[in-house]
Amino acid sequence: MEFTNEFSVPTDVDTTFATLTDLERVAPCLPGAQLEEVDGDVYTGRVKVKVGPISMTYRGQARMVEADAEAKRARIEASGKEARGGGTAKADVVATLREGGEGTLVLVTTDLTVTGKPAQFGRGVMEEVGTKIIDSFAERLRLMLQEEQGATEAAATSASTEPAPGRGEAAATGAASVGAAAAPAPAADGGTRRLDQDPSREDDALDLFDVAGGATLKRALPLVGVLAALAAVWLLLRRKRD
Repeated sequence: MEFTNEFSVPTDVDTTFATLTDLERVAPCLPGAQLEEVDGDVYTGRVKVKVGPISMTYRGQARMVEADAEAKRARIEASGKEARGGGTAKADVVATLREGGEGTLVLVTTDLTVTGKPAQFGRGVMEEVGTKIIDSFAERLRLMLQEEQGATEAAATSASTEPAPGRGEAAATGAASVGAAAAPAPAADGGTRRLDQDPSREDDALDLFDVAGGATLKRALPLVGVLAALAAVWLLLRRKRD
């Protein structure tokens, strides 16, 4: 199934592109997703999904296969398998950015293949679910960018209003800076890097029933109508017999 969605964020194209291609930064914006480790350009993590009372966890990997800063185009391949079942999910996601309004417009094309319990919803429902997932991701991304922008502006304002340091303070600060620069950085072993987990997101899950409830109800209405008509006929027949 292939879906196309579009959203906007209030930052310039370069800033937005740099953010979207930093998977560690944007992963928390995706409902139910948590990154666990990084090995080169391969990111391993999990996505917790709920279908009403049924809970599933997909574990898998994502890889940035293209990040064209000049064309403002990025492509991510992701695949996962249900931790306690045979369900699988595979996605090829392409994001293209362009200037729009007071910020950036992001066009997202997703080629999705799903097996197992979520596949029972069908294309129409999955498309509506995908749209709501993108909307939720975009809202979290906007909030994150606005908070970061606000913090940057606050820091710049604070720095501009602070009094200039005295000669002794400047010397001490300079010495500290040189010392910090001279300090050796932690040696990289080139292996897998484990990521700290946010305990507050432990129960964060993508509830497909919540996001697909309206769509599922729409598709169930014809069946409900038929059942209601049959019930009405049955009541009429019963009254005639009585």
